[in-house]
Amino acid sequence: MVTVYDVPAERLILKAAEKLKENDAIVPPEWAEFAKTGRHTEKAPVQEDWWFTRSASILRKLYVKGPMGSSRLAAEYGGFADRGAKPNKAVKGSRNIARKCMMQLEGAGFLSKKDKEGRSISPAGMSLLDNAAKEVFDEMNA
Repeated sequence: MVTVYDVPAERLILKAAEKLKENDAIVPPEWAEFAKTGRHTEKAPVQEDWWFTRSASILRKLYVKGPMGSSRLAAEYGGFADRGAKPNKAVKGSRNIARKCMMQLEGAGFLSKKDKEGRSISPAGMSLLDNAAKEVFDEMNA
């Protein structure tokens, strides 16, 4: 059986994002086209469907790295802030984006809350990612 670990992450995330677009519970907020993804970025994402890609990426991260909260997820999506003449400094990404994505994924049934540990992937989320991994695996070997 093919799992998330058997295929490249980038291809899996794009395939899972396509599947999330079909779900009515995952909808970008109205402010999403203007929002930066963190303090370390200068502009908002250029892609039209970046919200679905980020949601799929969060789903994969929770599959691989276990239960996490929004603060730890924001650290995963952080980077280095340009501080002018001073040395660059590691900063977290946007907690609001991570939190809203997780809330939507939980509403769709792909995540579940774990007490004191954050959110973890549910069996429905595992199934979605494993099915996407199978499709990616078949495309690679075709």
